Amino acid sequence: MIVKKIANGLVAMGAALLVGSVSAQELVVWHDLGENGITWFQKMSAEFAKVRPGVTVKSISYPTDQWFGRAISAINTDTAPDLIYNNYERVIRVADQTGKLMDLKPVLAQVGDKAFLSEDDLRVAVHGPKMIILPIQRVQMGFGVRKSWLEKVGEKFPATWADVQRIAVKFRDNDPDGSGKKNTFGLALEAAKPRDLVHIIDLFMFGSGLRHTIIDPQGKIVVDEPAHAKVLEEVLKAFTEYRYVAPDTINHSFSEMYQVIEGGRAGMFRVGDWNVKKWDTQAIKGDFLVGPWPSFDPARKNAVVIGGMRGVAVPENSPNKALAIEFAKFMLSKPAQQASLDTVGSAVRSDLDVSALSERQKFFAVPSGPLNAYDFPEATHAFYPELEAAYHRKLLGALSKPPANWRVFISETANEMRDLTAKLAAKK
Repeated sequence: MIVKKIANGLVAMGAALLVGSVSAQELVVWHDLGENGITWFQKMSAEFAKVRPGVTVKSISYPTDQWFGRAISAINTDTAPDLIYNNYERVIRVADQTGKLMDLKPVLAQVGDKAFLSEDDLRVAVHGPKMIILPIQRVQMGFGVRKSWLEKVGEKFPATWADVQRIAVKFRDNDPDGSGKKNTFGLALEAAKPRDLVHIIDLFMFGSGLRHTIIDPQGKIVVDEPAHAKVLEEVLKAFTEYRYVAPDTINHSFSEMYQVIEGGRAGMFRVGDWNVKKWDTQAIKGDFLVGPWPSFDPARKNAVVIGGMRGVAVPENSPNKALAIEFAKFMLSKPAQQASLDTVGSAVRSDLDVSALSERQKFFAVPSGPLNAYDFPEATHAFYPELEAAYHRKLLGALSKPPANWRVFISETANEMRDLTAKLAAKK
Protein backbone atom coordinates (compact mmCIF):
# COMPACT_ATOMS: atom_id res chain seq x y z
CA MET A 1 0.00 0.00 0.00
CA ILE A 2 2.78 2.35 1.00
CA VAL A 3 4.74 1.47 -2.14
CA LYS A 4 1.66 2.14 -4.26
CA LYS A 5 1.17 5.57 -2.66
CA ILE A 6 4.82 6.46 -3.24
CA ALA A 7 4.53 5.32 -6.84
CA ASN A 8 1.37 7.37 -7.35
CA GLY A 9 3.08 10.35 -5.75
CA LEU A 10 6.04 10.06 -8.07
CA VAL A 11 3.72 9.84 -11.08
CA ALA A 12 1.87 12.94 -9.93
CA MET A 13 5.12 14.79 -9.31
CA GLY A 14 6.37 13.80 -12.74
CA ALA A 15 3.13 14.97 -14.32
CA ALA A 16 3.40 18.27 -12.49
CA LEU A 17 6.97 18.75 -13.67
CA LEU A 18 5.94 17.91 -17.21
CA VAL A 19 3.09 20.44 -17.13
CA GLY A 20 5.48 23.04 -15.73
CA SER A 21 8.02 22.40 -18.45
CA VAL A 22 5.36 22.71 -21.15
CA SER A 23 3.81 25.92 -19.82
CA ALA A 24 7.14 27.65 -19.12
CA GLN A 25 8.31 28.33 -22.67
CA GLU A 26 10.41 31.02 -24.31
CA LEU A 27 9.87 32.24 -27.83
CA VAL A 28 12.82 33.87 -29.59
CA VAL A 29 12.37 36.55 -32.27
CA TRP A 30 15.11 38.25 -34.32
CA HIS A 31 14.69 41.85 -35.54
CA ASP A 32 16.77 44.97 -36.29
CA LEU A 33 14.81 47.64 -34.39
CA GLY A 34 17.42 48.23 -31.70
CA GLU A 35 16.52 49.35 -28.19
CA ASN A 36 13.02 50.53 -29.13
CA GLY A 37 12.27 47.13 -30.63
CA ILE A 38 13.59 45.28 -27.60
CA THR A 39 11.38 47.40 -25.33
CA TRP A 40 8.39 46.74 -27.58
CA PHE A 41 8.83 42.97 -27.46
CA GLN A 42 9.30 43.11 -23.69
CA LYS A 43 5.95 44.91 -23.38
CA MET A 44 4.29 42.43 -25.73
CA SER A 45 5.77 39.55 -23.77
CA ALA A 46 4.15 40.86 -20.60
CA GLU A 47 0.79 41.25 -22.38
CA PHE A 48 1.03 37.82 -24.02
CA ALA A 49 1.73 36.23 -20.63
CA LYS A 50 -1.72 37.39 -19.52
CA VAL A 51 -3.33 35.06 -22.06
CA ARG A 52 -0.55 32.46 -22.09
CA PRO A 53 0.87 32.27 -18.54
CA GLY A 54 4.42 30.99 -18.37
CA VAL A 55 5.30 31.99 -21.92
CA THR A 56 7.94 34.67 -22.41
CA VAL A 57 9.18 36.32 -25.58
CA LYS A 58 12.86 37.14 -25.93
CA SER A 59 13.87 39.43 -28.75
CA ILE A 60 17.36 39.85 -30.15
CA SER A 61 18.21 42.89 -32.28
CA TYR A 62 20.96 42.67 -34.89
CA PRO A 63 22.26 45.34 -37.28
CA THR A 64 20.39 44.89 -40.55
CA ASP A 65 23.26 43.29 -42.47
CA GLN A 66 23.85 40.81 -39.64
CA TRP A 67 20.13 40.10 -39.40
CA PHE A 68 20.09 39.01 -43.05
CA GLY A 69 23.03 36.68 -42.68
CA ARG A 70 21.97 35.16 -39.39
CA ALA A 71 18.34 34.65 -40.41
CA ILE A 72 19.18 33.03 -43.74
CA SER A 73 21.91 30.84 -42.29
CA ALA A 74 19.89 29.72 -39.26
CA ILE A 75 16.80 28.83 -41.27
CA ASN A 76 18.86 26.93 -43.84
CA THR A 77 20.65 24.93 -41.13
CA ASP A 78 17.54 24.13 -39.06
CA THR A 79 18.67 26.35 -36.19
CA ALA A 80 16.00 28.99 -36.81
CA PRO A 81 14.55 31.32 -34.18
CA ASP A 82 10.82 30.99 -33.51
CA LEU A 83 9.98 34.15 -35.46
CA ILE A 84 11.73 36.78 -37.55
CA TYR A 85 10.62 40.40 -37.83
CA ASN A 86 11.62 43.06 -40.36
CA ASN A 87 10.62 45.19 -43.34
CA TYR A 88 8.73 43.34 -46.05
CA GLU A 89 11.42 43.69 -48.71
CA ARG A 90 14.01 42.29 -46.29
CA VAL A 91 11.83 39.30 -45.46
CA ILE A 92 11.49 38.70 -49.22
CA ARG A 93 15.24 38.17 -49.40
CA VAL A 94 15.07 35.60 -46.59
CA ALA A 95 12.13 33.89 -48.30
CA ASP A 96 13.94 33.71 -51.64
CA GLN A 97 17.18 32.38 -50.17
CA THR A 98 15.63 29.80 -47.86
CA GLY A 99 12.24 28.81 -49.30
CA LYS A 100 11.29 28.01 -45.70
CA LEU A 101 8.89 30.71 -44.54
CA MET A 102 5.30 29.74 -43.74
CA ASP A 103 2.35 30.81 -45.85
CA LEU A 104 0.44 32.92 -43.33
CA LYS A 105 -2.82 33.23 -45.29
CA PRO A 106 -4.51 30.50 -43.20
CA VAL A 107 -3.13 32.12 -40.06
CA LEU A 108 -4.58 35.54 -40.94
CA ALA A 109 -7.90 33.87 -41.70
CA GLN A 110 -8.02 32.82 -38.05
CA VAL A 111 -7.69 36.43 -36.84
CA GLY A 112 -11.16 37.82 -36.10
CA ASP A 113 -10.25 41.46 -35.49
CA LYS A 114 -8.47 42.61 -38.68
CA ALA A 115 -10.79 45.07 -40.45
CA PHE A 116 -8.17 47.81 -39.94
CA LEU A 117 -5.87 46.13 -42.48
CA SER A 118 -6.18 47.78 -45.89
CA GLU A 119 -5.89 46.17 -49.31
CA ASP A 120 -2.43 47.72 -49.65
CA ASP A 121 -1.40 46.26 -46.28
CA LEU A 122 -2.46 42.80 -47.38
CA ARG A 123 -1.09 43.12 -50.90
CA VAL A 124 2.36 44.01 -49.67
CA ALA A 125 2.42 41.04 -47.31
CA VAL A 126 2.27 38.60 -50.24
CA HIS A 127 5.31 37.42 -52.17
CA GLY A 128 4.63 34.99 -54.99
CA PRO A 129 1.98 32.49 -53.86
CA LYS A 130 2.62 33.04 -50.14
CA MET A 131 1.72 35.62 -47.53
CA ILE A 132 5.17 35.76 -45.97
CA ILE A 133 4.39 38.25 -43.19
CA LEU A 134 1.51 39.38 -41.06
CA PRO A 135 1.58 43.19 -41.51
CA ILE A 136 2.28 44.79 -38.12
CA GLN A 137 3.72 48.29 -38.60
CA ARG A 138 3.38 50.75 -41.46
CA VAL A 139 6.67 52.53 -42.07
CA GLN A 140 6.18 56.27 -42.59
CA MET A 141 8.89 58.73 -43.50
CA GLY A 142 8.76 62.51 -43.46
CA PHE A 143 11.18 65.35 -44.13
CA GLY A 144 12.97 66.70 -41.07
CA VAL A 145 14.69 70.03 -40.49
CA ARG A 146 16.71 71.35 -37.54
CA LYS A 147 14.44 73.91 -35.84
CA SER A 148 17.22 76.03 -34.30
CA TRP A 149 19.08 76.15 -37.63
CA LEU A 150 15.99 77.48 -39.41
CA GLU A 151 15.70 80.22 -36.79
CA LYS A 152 19.41 81.02 -37.09
CA VAL A 153 19.23 81.55 -40.87
CA GLY A 154 15.80 83.22 -40.85
CA GLU A 155 13.88 80.53 -42.72
CA LYS A 156 10.66 78.55 -42.30
CA PHE A 157 10.02 74.87 -42.94
CA PRO A 158 10.61 74.27 -46.68
CA ALA A 159 7.59 73.48 -48.84
CA THR A 160 9.24 73.31 -52.26
CA TRP A 161 12.51 72.07 -53.72
CA ALA A 162 13.46 75.71 -54.36
CA ASP A 163 13.04 76.31 -50.62
CA VAL A 164 15.25 73.31 -49.87
CA GLN A 165 17.93 74.60 -52.23
CA ARG A 166 18.00 78.05 -50.67
CA ILE A 167 18.07 76.68 -47.12
CA ALA A 168 20.68 74.04 -47.94
CA VAL A 169 23.14 76.74 -49.03
CA LYS A 170 22.54 78.70 -45.82
CA PHE A 171 22.95 75.58 -43.69
CA ARG A 172 26.24 74.85 -45.44
CA ASP A 173 27.70 78.36 -45.48
CA ASN A 174 26.19 80.36 -42.59
CA ASP A 175 27.42 78.45 -39.52
CA PRO A 176 23.89 77.48 -38.33
CA ASP A 177 25.20 75.59 -35.29
CA GLY A 178 27.33 78.51 -34.10
CA SER A 179 30.50 76.45 -33.97
CA GLY A 180 32.58 78.98 -35.86
CA LYS A 181 33.58 76.25 -38.31
CA LYS A 182 32.43 75.33 -41.80
CA ASN A 183 31.49 71.76 -40.93
CA THR A 184 27.76 71.64 -41.59
CA PHE A 185 25.79 70.51 -44.63
CA GLY A 186 22.36 71.09 -46.07
CA LEU A 187 21.25 67.48 -46.40
CA ALA A 188 22.05 64.06 -44.94
CA LEU A 189 21.70 61.45 -47.69
CA GLU A 190 23.14 58.01 -48.47
CA ALA A 191 24.36 56.21 -51.59
CA ALA A 192 26.67 53.30 -50.75
CA LYS A 193 24.38 50.39 -51.65
CA PRO A 194 21.49 50.01 -54.12
CA ARG A 195 18.81 50.34 -51.46
CA ASP A 196 20.59 53.35 -49.96
CA LEU A 197 20.66 55.57 -53.05
CA VAL A 198 17.45 54.31 -54.67
CA HIS A 199 15.67 54.63 -51.31
CA ILE A 200 16.61 58.31 -51.15
CA ILE A 201 15.40 58.84 -54.72
CA ASP A 202 12.20 56.93 -53.84
CA LEU A 203 11.51 59.37 -51.01
CA PHE A 204 11.88 62.45 -53.17
CA MET A 205 9.84 60.84 -55.99
CA PHE A 206 6.94 59.55 -53.93
CA GLY A 207 7.14 62.48 -51.53
CA SER A 208 6.64 64.87 -54.45
CA GLY A 209 3.46 63.03 -55.46
CA LEU A 210 4.87 60.77 -58.17
CA ARG A 211 4.47 57.01 -58.44
CA HIS A 212 7.31 54.58 -59.20
CA THR A 213 11.03 55.30 -59.43
CA ILE A 214 12.49 52.91 -61.99
CA ILE A 215 9.69 50.69 -63.30
CA ASP A 216 5.88 50.58 -63.11
CA PRO A 217 3.76 47.45 -62.48
CA GLN A 218 3.34 46.87 -66.22
CA GLY A 219 7.10 46.75 -66.72
CA LYS A 220 7.51 50.22 -68.23
CA ILE A 221 10.69 52.12 -67.34
CA VAL A 222 9.77 55.58 -65.98
CA VAL A 223 13.27 56.96 -65.35
CA ASP A 224 13.22 59.46 -68.24
CA GLU A 225 9.60 60.52 -68.06
CA PRO A 226 9.78 64.33 -67.70
CA ALA A 227 8.47 64.64 -64.14
CA HIS A 228 10.58 61.71 -62.91
CA ALA A 229 13.68 62.90 -64.77
CA LYS A 230 13.41 66.35 -63.17
CA VAL A 231 13.37 64.95 -59.62
CA LEU A 232 16.15 62.48 -60.39
CA GLU A 233 18.39 65.16 -61.87
CA GLU A 234 17.97 67.47 -58.89
CA VAL A 235 18.66 64.73 -56.34
CA LEU A 236 21.81 63.66 -58.18
CA LYS A 237 22.95 67.26 -58.37
CA ALA A 238 22.45 67.57 -54.60
CA PHE A 239 25.24 64.98 -54.26
CA THR A 240 27.48 66.59 -56.87
CA GLU A 241 27.55 70.14 -58.24
CA TYR A 242 25.20 71.63 -55.62
CA ARG A 243 27.42 70.28 -52.80
CA TYR A 244 24.54 70.02 -50.31
CA VAL A 245 26.00 66.91 -48.66
CA ALA A 246 29.23 65.82 -46.97
CA PRO A 247 31.92 64.93 -49.54
CA ASP A 248 32.00 61.27 -48.47
CA THR A 249 28.23 60.79 -48.74
CA ILE A 250 28.70 58.51 -51.75
CA ASN A 251 30.03 55.96 -49.23
CA HIS A 252 27.26 56.44 -46.66
CA SER A 253 24.78 53.74 -45.74
CA PHE A 254 22.07 53.97 -43.06
CA SER A 255 24.47 54.02 -40.11
CA GLU A 256 26.74 56.70 -41.59
CA MET A 257 23.73 58.83 -42.53
CA TYR A 258 22.49 58.59 -38.94
CA GLN A 259 25.91 59.65 -37.64
CA VAL A 260 25.70 62.79 -39.78
CA ILE A 261 22.18 63.54 -38.55
CA GLU A 262 22.70 62.76 -34.88
CA GLY A 263 26.15 64.34 -34.88
CA GLY A 264 24.64 67.70 -35.80
CA ARG A 265 26.33 67.98 -39.20
CA ALA A 266 23.24 68.19 -41.45
CA GLY A 267 20.18 70.39 -41.27
CA MET A 268 17.69 68.46 -43.43
CA PHE A 269 17.15 64.72 -43.34
CA ARG A 270 14.79 61.76 -43.47
CA VAL A 271 12.72 61.17 -40.34
CA GLY A 272 11.17 57.74 -39.94
CA ASP A 273 8.32 57.23 -37.50
CA TRP A 274 10.69 54.93 -35.58
CA ASN A 275 13.29 57.72 -35.17
CA VAL A 276 11.07 60.20 -33.35
CA LYS A 277 10.97 58.69 -29.86
CA LYS A 278 14.77 58.66 -29.62
CA TRP A 279 15.29 61.99 -31.34
CA ASP A 280 12.76 63.68 -29.06
CA THR A 281 14.95 63.03 -26.02
CA GLN A 282 18.41 61.96 -27.23
CA ALA A 283 20.84 62.96 -29.98
CA ILE A 284 18.79 65.74 -31.63
CA LYS A 285 16.91 66.33 -28.33
CA GLY A 286 13.73 67.60 -29.93
CA ASP A 287 15.47 70.21 -32.09
CA PHE A 288 13.68 69.30 -35.31
CA LEU A 289 10.47 69.81 -37.24
CA VAL A 290 8.80 67.17 -39.41
CA GLY A 291 6.67 67.68 -42.48
CA PRO A 292 5.97 66.33 -45.97
CA TRP A 293 8.68 65.96 -48.60
CA PRO A 294 9.31 69.00 -50.80
CA SER A 295 7.17 69.74 -53.83
CA PHE A 296 8.73 69.82 -57.29
CA ASP A 297 5.56 70.77 -59.15
CA PRO A 298 2.58 72.79 -57.81
CA ALA A 299 0.26 70.58 -59.85
CA ARG A 300 1.08 67.62 -57.59
CA LYS A 301 0.52 67.35 -53.86
CA ASN A 302 3.64 66.58 -51.88
CA ALA A 303 3.29 63.97 -49.17
CA VAL A 304 4.66 61.86 -46.36
CA VAL A 305 5.84 58.53 -47.77
CA ILE A 306 4.58 55.17 -46.57
CA GLY A 307 7.89 53.56 -47.36
CA GLY A 308 7.27 50.04 -46.25
CA MET A 309 5.56 47.53 -44.05
CA ARG A 310 7.18 45.69 -41.19
CA GLY A 311 5.84 42.28 -40.39
CA VAL A 312 6.37 39.03 -38.58
CA ALA A 313 7.28 35.80 -40.36
CA VAL A 314 7.35 32.24 -39.06
CA PRO A 315 10.04 29.85 -40.35
CA GLU A 316 8.75 26.43 -41.34
CA ASN A 317 11.34 24.99 -38.95
CA SER A 318 10.42 27.28 -36.04
CA PRO A 319 11.29 25.34 -32.84
CA ASN A 320 7.93 26.21 -31.20
CA LYS A 321 5.88 26.66 -34.33
CA ALA A 322 2.35 26.43 -32.93
CA LEU A 323 3.12 28.90 -30.15
CA ALA A 324 4.99 31.16 -32.58
CA ILE A 325 1.89 31.32 -34.78
CA GLU A 326 -0.21 32.18 -31.74
CA PHE A 327 2.10 35.04 -30.84
CA ALA A 328 2.21 36.27 -34.45
CA LYS A 329 -1.59 36.61 -34.38
CA PHE A 330 -1.37 38.32 -30.98
CA MET A 331 0.82 41.03 -32.53
CA LEU A 332 -2.30 42.39 -34.29
CA SER A 333 -4.21 42.70 -31.00
CA LYS A 334 -4.90 46.09 -29.45
CA PRO A 335 -2.49 45.68 -26.50
CA ALA A 336 0.37 44.65 -28.81
CA GLN A 337 -0.38 47.42 -31.28
CA GLN A 338 -0.59 50.03 -28.52
CA ALA A 339 2.83 48.91 -27.29
CA SER A 340 4.07 49.19 -30.89
CA LEU A 341 2.86 52.77 -31.23
CA ASP A 342 4.21 53.79 -27.83
CA THR A 343 7.69 52.32 -28.29
CA VAL A 344 8.44 52.19 -32.02
CA GLY A 345 6.06 54.91 -33.22
CA SER A 346 4.01 52.98 -35.75
CA ALA A 347 1.20 50.45 -35.96
CA VAL A 348 -1.59 49.33 -38.30
CA ARG A 349 -4.62 49.68 -36.01
CA SER A 350 -6.59 52.94 -36.00
CA ASP A 351 -8.21 52.63 -32.55
CA LEU A 352 -5.17 53.35 -30.38
CA ASP A 353 -4.58 55.96 -27.66
CA VAL A 354 -2.27 58.73 -28.91
CA SER A 355 -2.59 61.09 -25.93
CA ALA A 356 0.88 60.28 -24.56
CA LEU A 357 2.67 60.91 -27.87
CA SER A 358 4.74 63.98 -28.65
CA GLU A 359 3.63 66.33 -31.42
CA ARG A 360 6.18 64.82 -33.79
CA GLN A 361 4.97 61.31 -32.98
CA LYS A 362 1.37 62.41 -33.53
CA PHE A 363 2.40 63.78 -36.94
CA PHE A 364 2.85 60.15 -38.01
CA ALA A 365 0.26 58.46 -35.78
CA VAL A 366 -2.58 60.79 -36.79
CA PRO A 367 -1.66 62.03 -40.28
CA SER A 368 -3.42 65.17 -41.44
CA GLY A 369 -1.90 65.48 -44.90
CA PRO A 370 -1.43 63.33 -47.99
CA LEU A 371 0.29 59.95 -47.75
CA ASN A 372 1.86 58.34 -50.80
CA ALA A 373 2.66 54.63 -50.54
CA TYR A 374 5.73 53.01 -52.02
CA ASP A 375 4.86 50.58 -54.81
CA PHE A 376 7.05 47.57 -53.83
CA PRO A 377 8.20 46.68 -57.36
CA GLU A 378 9.93 43.56 -56.01
CA ALA A 379 6.47 42.15 -55.29
CA THR A 380 5.47 42.54 -58.95
CA HIS A 381 8.74 41.87 -60.79
CA ALA A 382 10.87 38.98 -59.56
CA PHE A 383 13.88 40.45 -61.37
CA TYR A 384 13.61 43.86 -59.69
CA PRO A 385 16.57 43.48 -57.27
CA GLU A 386 18.87 42.85 -60.25
CA LEU A 387 17.44 45.85 -62.07
CA GLU A 388 17.88 48.08 -59.02
CA ALA A 389 21.47 46.92 -58.54
CA ALA A 390 22.31 47.77 -62.16
CA TYR A 391 20.59 51.15 -61.84
CA HIS A 392 22.60 51.86 -58.70
CA ARG A 393 25.88 51.02 -60.42
CA LYS A 394 25.02 53.41 -63.24
CA LEU A 395 24.09 56.24 -60.87
CA LEU A 396 27.09 55.67 -58.62
CA GLY A 397 29.36 56.12 -61.62
CA ALA A 398 27.67 59.45 -62.33
CA LEU A 399 28.09 60.57 -58.72
CA SER A 400 31.79 59.71 -58.89
CA LYS A 401 32.26 61.43 -62.25
CA PRO A 402 29.32 63.72 -63.08
CA PRO A 403 28.29 63.77 -66.75
CA ALA A 404 28.51 66.91 -68.85
CA ASN A 405 24.77 66.74 -69.52
CA TRP A 406 22.50 65.16 -66.91
CA ARG A 407 19.51 64.95 -69.23
CA VAL A 408 21.45 62.99 -71.81
CA PHE A 409 22.77 60.74 -69.05
CA ILE A 410 19.25 60.09 -67.70
CA SER A 411 17.95 59.28 -71.18
CA GLU A 412 20.81 56.87 -71.85
CA THR A 413 20.35 55.26 -68.44
CA ALA A 414 16.63 54.76 -69.06
CA ASN A 415 17.35 53.03 -72.36
CA GLU A 416 19.91 50.76 -70.69
CA MET A 417 17.33 49.84 -68.04
CA ARG A 418 14.80 49.04 -70.79
CA ASP A 419 17.26 46.69 -72.48
CA LEU A 420 18.12 45.06 -69.16
CA THR A 421 14.45 44.69 -68.22
CA ALA A 422 13.74 42.85 -71.46
CA LYS A 423 16.62 40.46 -70.83
CA LEU A 424 15.76 39.84 -67.18
CA ALA A 425 12.04 39.36 -67.90
CA ALA A 426 12.90 36.84 -70.61
CA LYS A 427 15.09 34.85 -68.21
CA LYS A 428 12.43 34.78 -65.49
